[in-house]
Amino acid sequence: MSAPDALFWLFSVLMLACGLLVLLSTNAVTSAVFLVLLFFFMAGLFVLLDAYFLAVIQILVYTGAVMV
Repeated sequence: MSAPDALFWLFSVLMLACGLLVLLSTNAVTSAVFLVLLFFFMAGLFVLLDAYFLAVIQILVYTGAVMV
């Protein structure tokens, strides 16, 4: 298994875990933190696809909107 394949599976599993934790969290603040982590892992998938602009926009727009 090559490094991009391993990173893809790592990011995918972590995104699924964060998504479940967003749904199962009883505290709104921890749910928002897990959502921010999910967006960072999604940006990592965009970097693996060589879509650097989408990764930066993902972090700036969506993560920035959740943090506000």
